[in-house]
Amino acid sequence: MNPSYKLAWTMLILSVPVFGAVIYLIFGKSRLASETQKKFDNEVKKTDVVLKEKKDVRENLNELDYHMDNQSKYIRDYAGFPVYQNTETEYFRIGEELYKSLIQELERAEHFIFMEYFIIDKGMMWESVLEILVRKVAEGVDVRLIYDDMGCVNTLPAQFYKQLQAKGIKCAAFNPFRPIVSVIMNNRDHRKITVIDGHTSFTGGINLADEYINRKKRFGHWKDTGVMLKGEAVRNFTVMFIQMWNVITGMEDKLENYMPHVYHKEPFRGEGFVQPYADTPLDDEIVGENVYINAITKAKRYVYIFTPYLIIDNEMMTALCLAAKNGVDVRIVTPGIPDKKMVFLLTQSYYAQLLEAGVKIYEYQPGFIHAKSFVCDDELAIVGTINMDYRSLYLHFECAVWMYRTKAVMQLKKDVFETIEVSTRITEEFCRERNIVIRGLQNLLRLFAPLL
Repeated sequence: MNPSYKLAWTMLILSVPVFGAVIYLIFGKSRLASETQKKFDNEVKKTDVVLKEKKDVRENLNELDYHMDNQSKYIRDYAGFPVYQNTETEYFRIGEELYKSLIQELERAEHFIFMEYFIIDKGMMWESVLEILVRKVAEGVDVRLIYDDMGCVNTLPAQFYKQLQAKGIKCAAFNPFRPIVSVIMNNRDHRKITVIDGHTSFTGGINLADEYINRKKRFGHWKDTGVMLKGEAVRNFTVMFIQMWNVITGMEDKLENYMPHVYHKEPFRGEGFVQPYADTPLDDEIVGENVYINAITKAKRYVYIFTPYLIIDNEMMTALCLAAKNGVDVRIVTPGIPDKKMVFLLTQSYYAQLLEAGVKIYEYQPGFIHAKSFVCDDELAIVGTINMDYRSLYLHFECAVWMYRTKAVMQLKKDVFETIEVSTRITEEFCRERNIVIRGLQNLLRLFAPLL
């Protein structure tokens, strides 16, 4: 458990003993039950057979850039997912673009559709997806859906999975929420994954709800990002889904039946190297944070970041500041209109130290930016579900895609500059001019940052 996380809980319990203890029992434990952890461990062992890395792919990456090869090896060794070539990447700068492609690809499904999402909410986006899923079931397509029960507690009725099962959709809820009975609600499935026929996949920050495609206005314009993969690297997302599915349902699928070439006999094409990976709270390796820190510390010219939350520990703060002090152009874009006001105040509390080190910070004026994306040196991009906060980095099930020299890299860079054009650059004066009440509240929030 992260030391800051322990300290924050200790302070809360000492400040308000009874309330703090109760809240800790519900939300404080950072690990799932040991039985569930054993199930995940068993599933990971079973999937090793289909996650064998190709020797020539590794050699090709090493010859191009051994620093990037080392970053990729870290993901392979500590997340368990290999790197691939022969994979096309398409970057989406807003949810509407991803949604359009998602609908098109779902319509093309012939064999199976796997979907795993943190939030589903009734509305145009979900209803249009559901209509296709029901129709595909009638066509004989194997359709499966995992949703996080806590993430959907305010958007879906209890036991929603039964409604979908009645329609022929195989559905399971992660960590079902049962008031009073539920004890550990801290670990959530924050991933957003769609896999179609083993050769096409989507991920990013976009859930199945109308605000993500700006059909519903909540916090101004909602900016989110995502990526579509076609090719060999989709294998990793398929494995992630089946691991989770088997743990929740107790089923045992033969992974070989869902691999990329089963339903796509032609060779795949695509430039660069692509490595989807998962991060879980089931071990002490903070893969999500370490991949980000690797990207920051190895950057030579620039690191540009989209993040909705900036609640970072000393390791991340040091990496960002040191990169800027070493002459790397470090830019971070955060929301102009927040979804959570207290969390946004906490995010802003980190600005002063970053600005002093030379980091450039921008707030997206049209509204809320929910994207979790990195781009570095015209070569590396990371797009996924991993926020720069304690919950994503330490407590949730997450996923992302590491991409080196693919089309998506320059697409993301272009999007960063277009986004900065409609954003306000934050100055050191802005931080100094905050009134004493705001600064005091921010200092208080910093004490409990790991809990927010």
